[in-house]
Amino acid sequence: MLKEINVKTNAKNQFIDITRDVQKEIQISGISDGLCFLFVPHTTAAITINENADISVSKDIINFLNKLVPFDDNYLHLEGNSSAHIKSVLIGCSETIAINFNKLVLGTWQGIFFCEFDGPRTRKVQIHIT
Repeated sequence: MLKEINVKTNAKNQFIDITRDVQKEIQISGISDGLCFLFVPHTTAAITINENADISVSKDIINFLNKLVPFDDNYLHLEGNSSAHIKSVLIGCSETIAINFNKLVLGTWQGIFFCEFDGPRTRKVQIHIT
């Protein structure tokens, strides 16, 4: 089963918690036990699992990534968004999460984050539920 959700971002770099959106699609699917594969079909965005109880964690991650991969660093790519491409490679474009009793199997403090590195934009996340 394949679903797709849209994610609207409003900043150049932003983490958006999409856990509830993904969980909603799992409940609609009716699949009690299985796997949820998430894929971001963009080269300047990513997806990750991390703490969603304290928003400062995602801000700290963004700040660290901006230090590690600065916006301007004599990149050769003419579009001017090389740092976004590099951040996407570092974080990754997919995650796989177990489903048990029609719910995502995540730790107490874990959430699923869409990671924007070249916003603001409207993006897509593909949700494959098996």
